[in-house]
Amino acid sequence: MTKNKTVKLNIFSENIYENWPVDELKFINIAKKILRYYMSKPDVYSASCLSGFDFDTISFDFLYCDSVKTHEINREYREKDYPADIITFAIFADSEEKFVFDGEINLGEVIIALDKVIEEAEKKQCTKEDELAFLISHGIMHLLGFDHQSEEDYNFVVGLQREALETIK
Repeated sequence: MTKNKTVKLNIFSENIYENWPVDELKFINIAKKILRYYMSKPDVYSASCLSGFDFDTISFDFLYCDSVKTHEINREYREKDYPADIITFAIFADSEEKFVFDGEINLGEVIIALDKVIEEAEKKQCTKEDELAFLISHGIMHLLGFDHQSEEDYNFVVGLQREALETIK
């Protein structure tokens, strides 16, 4: 984060998926650790949407749902007709008129389909918790303004995610 300054993190979550009662507090704490890791890396911080702004609080939200919901959201807001495992609305990063309100930056919202998380964990032969942490780390990268349109960008994002996840084990 910014040098010599403690930044407060307000991360909120809601789980509307009934088949997996996610330990929301655990994953909020994981998200905080991941964000702090990303922001501790000067090259990542300087390339993020936060660079150049004065703030003391960062906030964002998680919504845990199912792929029916992400399909609806994709159709309605993104004009894409398929269910997604993750959708990120990077409000701050994508805005042309970035604003800091009372020292707080609202980065946006990460929507994760937990049924897709479970499916992907089975394919990868990992725990659903590990797969969820991977998607959380991915969503945070998008909230910070990082994308992966090229193979080089994809490798950077996924490599940084892996580094961050190693630090929380």
